Amino acid sequence: MTPDQPAAPRSRTARPGIGRPVPRSGGTPRLREAVRGRGRAASPARPRGTAGASRPPRRPPRVNVLDALRGLQQRVRRAWDRPLTAYYLLLGGSLLILVLGLVMVYSASQIKALQSGLSPSYFFRKQLFAAALGGALMLLAVRMPIKLHRAFAYPLLAVSLFLMCLVQVPGMGIAVNGNRNWISFGGPFLLQPSEFGKLALVLWGADLLARKQDKRLLAQWKHLLVPLVPATGMLLGLIMLGGDMGTAIILTAILFGLLWLAGAPTRLFAGVLAFAGVIGMVLIKTSANRMSRLACIGATEPGAHDQCWQAVHGIYALANGGWFGSGLGASMEKWGELPEPHTDFIFAITGEELGLAGTLSVLVLFAALGYAGIRVAGRTEDPFVRYAAGGVTTWITAQAVVNIGAVLGLLPIAGVPLPLFSYGGSALLPTMFAVGLLIAFARAEPGARAALAMRQPALRKKLARVRRKTMRRPVKRRPSGER
Repeated sequence: MTPDQPAAPRSRTARPGIGRPVPRSGGTPRLREAVRGRGRAASPARPRGTAGASRPPRRPPRVNVLDALRGLQQRVRRAWDRPLTAYYLLLGGSLLILVLGLVMVYSASQIKALQSGLSPSYFFRKQLFAAALGGALMLLAVRMPIKLHRAFAYPLLAVSLFLMCLVQVPGMGIAVNGNRNWISFGGPFLLQPSEFGKLALVLWGADLLARKQDKRLLAQWKHLLVPLVPATGMLLGLIMLGGDMGTAIILTAILFGLLWLAGAPTRLFAGVLAFAGVIGMVLIKTSANRMSRLACIGATEPGAHDQCWQAVHGIYALANGGWFGSGLGASMEKWGELPEPHTDFIFAITGEELGLAGTLSVLVLFAALGYAGIRVAGRTEDPFVRYAAGGVTTWITAQAVVNIGAVLGLLPIAGVPLPLFSYGGSALLPTMFAVGLLIAFARAEPGARAALAMRQPALRKKLARVRRKTMRRPVKRRPSGER
């Protein structure tokens, strides 16, 4: 090529290190292979075993314990704030307490039944029958409208007063363990009207206070106390004629709960509390039996004439249980050592057979019921629902505290059963109706009603899908050559 001759234009596909241009898709296969080889040789080869060594390994992110706890707290709070939380707590907690109570009644009452010449399952069958009736009453309470509950309060109070008066009639009322508060219907069927008096006081007191609040009369202390306190005093007088101090304590607790929810002034509330305390001390001082029960608080020895025998052996039963108990049915104290193992002291047998784990489970279930009842009473705008829910919650919580406190030796033995747990149909029926009342109030909340309405179509679809699957008949497969 001469200097005067122009240079040939360089091809775009030419690469450095190659004399002549190579077409993008042309050339011989050998030439294309040489070009690829030179291109790979140009890049520095990595030594074996060092692939990815330039990037350091990723470390797992550090978990902050405080952030995890805050997240868990937020999730728990969101779960508690759901509209159906109280409904599920009431329904699930009450059923679990009832089922566990039936199991423990069967275990704790076998020896007592055999000593009385009865079948080992005698008390269990009676309790199971009462639980079935109580389930029907609970379902009835859930389905009844609130207006019908309010209308039902006055007849229930009148019937309870009438039956409690019949207890004092000679030949009709009978005494059990020194307390004359029972009516016999022939055979083993007994009725304690004072248990239905608790339910009557809750419904009637809630309706009375709700009517006065609608008329703005609760600001006057006369309307706040009359006729609530006189009617409660009438019930207490009839109960104390029979000598049942434990039931009188529960009725007094219900009265204080209603007054507290009604917004009673501190001076008025303290005055009523002081008056009730003076009356209680007088009643205790005038009875040698009650004084002996008061002296057994915290006792570790049976004492003179074995007056603290029941309290001490209740502590022995709890101590024998340990962490996880001796096993279901393996209690030693129920073999005649502990009186009333299936009624007032069934919590002690639970601690001996199921241990601390079983007793704490019972306490957690009662705490869940109490929380759910307080939540229902605090979130409603209906005054009757607030007073009734607060009264039922006070009733169940106070009775559980009195019973468990007596078993633990922290309170005097009052002779009240553990709600939904101890043996006794007269106590179980009104308590299950009261729990059904709380469930009805929880379902009536606006958020709960909307959530239940949204879940009904999905539940129907799921049931229809399950029904279609179960209705299908299996078809036998034919051989491949058969038509």
